Amino acid sequence: MQASPLSEFFLEGREFLVKRDELFDPFLSGNKYRKLHTLLHTPKNRYKKIISYGGTQSNAMLAIAAMCKQKGWQFVYYTKPLSRVQKEQTFGNFYQAVALGMEHIALESSLYKEYIASLSVLKEEYTYIIDQGGADVNAHEGLEVLAQEIQSNDGGVKSLATPSGTGTTALFLARALPKYRIYTTPCVGDVAYLKEQMNALASIPANLIILEPQKKYHFAKLYPEFLAIYQKTKAAGIEFDLLYAPAMWLALLAQTQEKILYIHSGGVSANESMLARYSQKFSL
Repeated sequence: MQASPLSEFFLEGREFLVKRDELFDPFLSGNKYRKLHTLLHTPKNRYKKIISYGGTQSNAMLAIAAMCKQKGWQFVYYTKPLSRVQKEQTFGNFYQAVALGMEHIALESSLYKEYIASLSVLKEEYTYIIDQGGADVNAHEGLEVLAQEIQSNDGGVKSLATPSGTGTTALFLARALPKYRIYTTPCVGDVAYLKEQMNALASIPANLIILEPQKKYHFAKLYPEFLAIYQKTKAAGIEFDLLYAPAMWLALLAQTQEKILYIHSGGVSANESMLARYSQKFSL
């Protein structure tokens, strides 16, 4: 696949560059495409089943479902119980993942953590387990490809930015690009939690800078400032996701000054369901 292009992007009087990884595929794009690079290039007969777990509107969930559809692999995904509203939705990541063939198993909240911990013990032959959010030691291979693309065409900047859930993308990108400053911010939990997730994969290099959010945000909750920056960036010419990008853009605008290359991590497929929630809460 060809390298994703760069776009100039102007926001609040500042010039940015955006690496358009979201343009790869409607479902299998952005950092999820990068994280799944190794599996995408794995022969179909190597596995029969892929298992993962996490949130019910996860971008990783949808990307894995799309990959398994291409490969002909069974995909089993574990979550906590769905809400009544989500069970009835005919749009959003969960609905699309099921349409792609995902087998969903809801676990009682009280049993969820223990059962997920047992997955590696219960794993069958020809089965591969992908941790929540696509966090996987093999993710470094796809991110090294991204690093090579950036080195070949960085637009003359030496600062990059990408938001973090598990921190996999930011971590491996920083390790692959020691001459660049890599900005990220936690979108799930706080800075301490993000560092814990990263350290479980590899040591954190000095060029990885974690920007502290201006206040404590809870993942997937609705915040008027998130909606406002989403609308502002979309009006400026590029639609970003409503789950991760708002926190990153707010942190960059408040805490940096230089020209930055923002890596579009995709996930816009979840915007339809997120906007429906925003519309209901704020009477848009």
